[in-house]
Amino acid sequence: MSDLGTVEGPPVEAKSIADRVNSCDWTGLHAQLDSGGCAILETLLRPEECGSIAALYPHEEHFRSHVHMARHGLGKGEYRYFRYPLPDLIGGLRIALYPHLAEIANAWNTRMGMERRYPADHAELLRQCRDGGQTRPTPLLLQYVPGDYNCLHQDLYGDLAFPLQVAILLSEPGEDFTGGEFVLTEQRPRMQSRAEVVPLKRGDAVVFAVHHRPVQGARGTYRVNLRHGVSRLRSGMRHAVGIIFHDAR
Repeated sequence: MSDLGTVEGPPVEAKSIADRVNSCDWTGLHAQLDSGGCAILETLLRPEECGSIAALYPHEEHFRSHVHMARHGLGKGEYRYFRYPLPDLIGGLRIALYPHLAEIANAWNTRMGMERRYPADHAELLRQCRDGGQTRPTPLLLQYVPGDYNCLHQDLYGDLAFPLQVAILLSEPGEDFTGGEFVLTEQRPRMQSRAEVVPLKRGDAVVFAVHHRPVQGARGTYRVNLRHGVSRLRSGMRHAVGIIFHDAR
């Protein structure tokens, strides 16, 4: 693969990634997202693929910016946004996942009475982003060491924000690190916030709501607000990649 040429490991065909994504139980995943705002795609990436992505972190040529969370009040730790062209594996995941998630996003907007509908093709979503002045790629690679954490937040980046995103754990819990759990919180109207710790293994992907999702109540459908973050890392080093589908201003 041209974009991963400096990293050891076997090449990954884009078709292989698409086949894995398409073979997921999307009916079941849609139901999980409806019921809890997140769903897990188990072993979406192989161990060698996880290692290849994590190994990109020190190579600045792959990234457009380097963010230290503490400087911006985002937590403690750091991450890097990929530049275009994206590495083949990251770009392939973004393209393969998007149509399945667009179908869910459109169903959600229908239930919530929202007019926006998302195109079936990811290239068309990016064209709409460009038309709105959102041109910077948003997939990112995160690195945590002991004491690091990510505050609860939402990845919006502009007026056009696709309502679902994906995070993939690249390190093995209990072997490479301890702590550092993925956390999702949900705020329902006139109720206390609900927190959920999402158990992930290396190669697992979690799909989750970026901003809000529909919930069926006694008086009809209403929106609940969600945020996500990562708890404090206790030992080792943790890498994860975030697949965000809209671009940023």
